[in-house]
Amino acid sequence: MPGAHLLEYPARDPHFGSQLSHPGPALWLPLDFALGALACCGACVFTNPLEVVKTRLQLQGELRARGSYTRHYRGALQALWLVGRADGLRGLQKGLTAGLLYQGSMNGVRLGFYSYMEAEGLAAVPGGSLLAGAMAGALGAFIASPAYLVKTHLQAQAVEAIAVGHQHNHQGVSSAFVSIYRREGVIGLWRGVNGAVPRVMVGSASQLATFSSAKNWVSQMQWFNPNSSLVALTAAMISGIAVTITMTPFDVISTRLYNQPVDEMRKGRLYQGFFDCLLKVCRTEGPMGLYKGMGPVFLRLAPHTVLSMLFWDLLRQRALQYCQPEVKD
Repeated sequence: MPGAHLLEYPARDPHFGSQLSHPGPALWLPLDFALGALACCGACVFTNPLEVVKTRLQLQGELRARGSYTRHYRGALQALWLVGRADGLRGLQKGLTAGLLYQGSMNGVRLGFYSYMEAEGLAAVPGGSLLAGAMAGALGAFIASPAYLVKTHLQAQAVEAIAVGHQHNHQGVSSAFVSIYRREGVIGLWRGVNGAVPRVMVGSASQLATFSSAKNWVSQMQWFNPNSSLVALTAAMISGIAVTITMTPFDVISTRLYNQPVDEMRKGRLYQGFFDCLLKVCRTEGPMGLYKGMGPVFLRLAPHTVLSMLFWDLLRQRALQYCQPEVKD
């Protein structure tokens, strides 16, 4: 890219991802952040309807024993049909603007920071990829928490006949930010961050570590051409399964903490924090309450992981090729 800044890091073998002794170019850090944001925003457009039904399923029967509440949503496909019938196609894309803001800010920071730590060699040490992924995820989750808060509020909103969880009744993204700020101040915009940080740390560590390891493994197996997008696609599919299994309980807790109402003292009416939510869900809904909405979680996370990791990998490869200085004889 003309005028792009290049940083010198150890180059990687395209077949095995191993560090080589001679230096090679890495992307300018702000550009890497932008590519990560762009990749995940692209994935978000396709997977947001599944995020909507996942949120509804996770809030359905909140702190109620099984069988003691009306089940409006009975699965991912039925929930998609129900939301579409009640709210129309726009209802399936509720919270999309806030979702794009969240994906852009969180994943721009997360993927860019992970790429930087990987280029510095921090991810190459034993356990380094897990630690780097967790650190990158925690930073991204904290910065983007207000956007996730608003996204959750908007996606939970529904017509009375199929409403679940607390209804905040925001008129839109801007009014949601304003009303939360006026009611709870700046700190209120970060309500629920204590659930978001462990959620994204676990998800990010498992996603990035498994994607990186799976990509190296698929390359070593030599099933595809080393430059084929099928290498990244296969690795992303493996990563999506790992993320779903590890992240769902944290996802449920995070959704509950973000969506709960607050009292006059600006404290949550239902949960005092992460562990209080964990204990209350297990006590009233059983341990499987932590896996509510796992079907749409997988249906959403798997394609989102596949699309975002694939887009990110392809964008970075293309940018690195474009930024590579010409070698003169």
